[in-house]
Amino acid sequence: MPHPIMFRDDDLGLARVREIALGFPEAFEKISWGRPVFCAPKIFAMYGGSAKTGVKGQYVQYPHSILVKVDESDRRALEQDTRFFYPAYMGPSGWLGLDFTATDKIDWTEVRELIDASFRLVAPKKLIKRLDVG
Repeated sequence: MPHPIMFRDDDLGLARVREIALGFPEAFEKISWGRPVFCAPKIFAMYGGSAKTGVKGQYVQYPHSILVKVDESDRRALEQDTRFFYPAYMGPSGWLGLDFTATDKIDWTEVRELIDASFRLVAPKKLIKRLDVG
């Protein structure tokens, strides 16, 4: 049974994330787990996520957020920021989520930097080289 679609194409946050993510070398978008994911060829960003609660089987939804892979050296500092959450399923693999609704104004420069850092952690070296040259 496929996952239900968990986003709207007219979401302005998604439009900006899409614009940023698809600007990376060979980046493409697909739908996985009912959410837009951005790959090159591995996933480097996802729009929307959830976090486990203390109750088995219950989750907090973060429909207006991004999930990115973070470097371990940055993890502790980011986890201190209340805008970030530990996403279900992807958190154990080094991912964090940034909740866009946890602030009055989204810092799109920060979002771009987070996506860039995530891309660099998962993309093949040849794509990272293209990013640095271009």
